[in-house]
Amino acid sequence: MIVFVFKYLVPNGFRGFTFFPFVFLADKKDKSHLILLNHEKIHIRQQIELLILFFFVWYGIEFLIRFVQYRNRREAYRNISFEREAYANEKNLHYLKQRFFWSFLRYC
Repeated sequence: MIVFVFKYLVPNGFRGFTFFPFVFLADKKDKSHLILLNHEKIHIRQQIELLILFFFVWYGIEFLIRFVQYRNRREAYRNISFEREAYANEKNLHYLKQRFFWSFLRYC
């Protein structure tokens, strides 16, 4: 995981985003925020499992489905299976050691 602080790449309202193998953060203080970094590490694992390209295709399609379902961008984002897995497990710093392959499917 290679971490960059570049607030202009991070969308407004977000603290960071991941594009394997890079994590882009909006604020340099977040480089030491273990929970946020663990959240992004979970996304890195998801991206590896789906060979990066398929992750973003799935993410985009699921966002559109959730947006139609909830009619709210923030609610749609929070209910994407990848985000649900990451938010549910971001505080467990050992999660990636015990995580099963394609675990995000449990959050669909």
